[in-house]
Amino acid sequence: MIPSVLPGQPQLHYRDQALYLEDRCLSDLAREHGTPLYVYSQASMLQALAAYQRGFAGRRVQICYAMKANSSLAVLQLFAQHGCGFDIVSGGELQRVLAAGGDPAKVIFSGVGKSRAEMRQALEAGIGCFNVESEAELEVLSEVAQAMGLRAPISIRVNPNVDAKTHPYISTGLKGNKFGIAHERTLDTYRRAAQLPGLRVVGIDCHIGSQITEETPYLDAMDRLLDLVQAIEAAGIAIHHIDFGGGLGIDYNGDTPPAADALWSRLLAKLDARGYGDRLLMIEPGRSLVGNAGVCLTEVLYLKPGEQKNFCVVDAAMNDLPRPAMYQAYHAIVPLDAAAKAPEQVYDVVGPICESGDWLGKDRSLAVAAGDMLAVLSTGAYCSSMGSTYNTRARPAEVLVDGAQAHLIRAREGISDIFRCERLIPPKP
Repeated sequence: MIPSVLPGQPQLHYRDQALYLEDRCLSDLAREHGTPLYVYSQASMLQALAAYQRGFAGRRVQICYAMKANSSLAVLQLFAQHGCGFDIVSGGELQRVLAAGGDPAKVIFSGVGKSRAEMRQALEAGIGCFNVESEAELEVLSEVAQAMGLRAPISIRVNPNVDAKTHPYISTGLKGNKFGIAHERTLDTYRRAAQLPGLRVVGIDCHIGSQITEETPYLDAMDRLLDLVQAIEAAGIAIHHIDFGGGLGIDYNGDTPPAADALWSRLLAKLDARGYGDRLLMIEPGRSLVGNAGVCLTEVLYLKPGEQKNFCVVDAAMNDLPRPAMYQAYHAIVPLDAAAKAPEQVYDVVGPICESGDWLGKDRSLAVAAGDMLAVLSTGAYCSSMGSTYNTRARPAEVLVDGAQAHLIRAREGISDIFRCERLIPPKP
C-alpha cells in the first residue's frame, strides 16, 4: 500500500506511475547503477537547511552539520558551500571535512572518547572548539595542548537530565547516558577548566538526543542550560557561545516534528526573555537536514510464502541499511512502479544476510513480483553511514540528484576493495 503522503515530498513523487526524485526517474537510476543504490535529493537537503537559516535570520549563529548522519564527501561539500560548519566525532571525520573543502575553524569536535592523537590532529588543523565530555578529558586535552604550545578552545557538554522522549539508544541527555558532564558537576568542572593552562573556555554545549519530535524537551533543556550559564558567569568565567546541539526528528511514519524555523522562533523567544539573545549560538543538526532526502533502491529477488509469514526477499540488507535491525526503526517501502502487476499481500521485507534480524520492514502490504524494484524511504541519515561489509557484502553506490542531473558520488564497492587491507599468513616452509 502506497502512503497518501510520501516522506520526502515534494522532491519524492510519482509521475505517470513512476517514482521520481526531483526530475530523475528512480527506475532509470536503478538500471544504470544497479541495486542496492542510495539516491539523495540536493534540493531536499538545501530546503531543510533553509528552514534553519530562516529561523535564525538576524542572529549570530553557526550551523554545524552533524556529519555522522551522512558523511559522504559530496554531501559535506554541499553543506560547506552553503556556509555550514561541521560537528565531528572522530579524527577520520575531520579528514573528511578537510577533503570536502570544509573550514576547520567551523568544526566542533564532540564525542566521549577522543584519543590523544585525535586531539593533536584537531589542534594542528585549528578547529573551532572541543566539546569536552568528561573531567578526565579536560586534563588530557590540556596536557596535549600545552605540549604543543597551544591552548585548546573548549566548551563543556552538559547532561541536563532531560528526557528527549525518543528511542533509548539515541537518547543522550539523561543521567544514565554516557554523554556529557552531570548538571550538578558543571560549575565545578568549569572552575577546573579555567585553571588548566592548556585550555581556553569559549562556550557551553548541550545535546539531549536524536529523532526528537516534540518541542518541550528543547525548552526544558534550554532553561537548565541558561541557569548554568548564569551561574558560570557569576563565577567569573565568560561564556562566548551557547551550543544547543541538534536532534530534531523527521517524518518516518506520520511523525510530526516541529518545523525547524517554527521551533527556533519559540526557542529564541525564550532566549531573548532571559537576556541571552545576543550570544553567538551553535547548533548541530544532522538527521533533519538529510534524512528525508534519501532513498535506498532495492530489487525483489524472491517471494517466499509461509504458514505464519510471507517474505519478500530483496537484495538490500542490514549491512546496507542497519536502522531497522539496530533500532527496530520504521521506513516506508514503496514500489518504483505504482502500476501494480501482482496481487497485494502482506510481507516481511527481508535481506539475504544470515541473521533473523535482517529485515527492512515488517507486515507491509505490497503488490510485487520477483524482479520488481522497491524504494526504502527516509534513508538519508544513519543508513549508508552506518553500513558495513558483513557477510562480505560490498557497500552500495550513492547518487546525488540535482534537478534532472544525477551525479555518482560513491562508486559501488568491489570485493577487492574489501580485501585490500587484509593479508594472508606466509606459507610454512
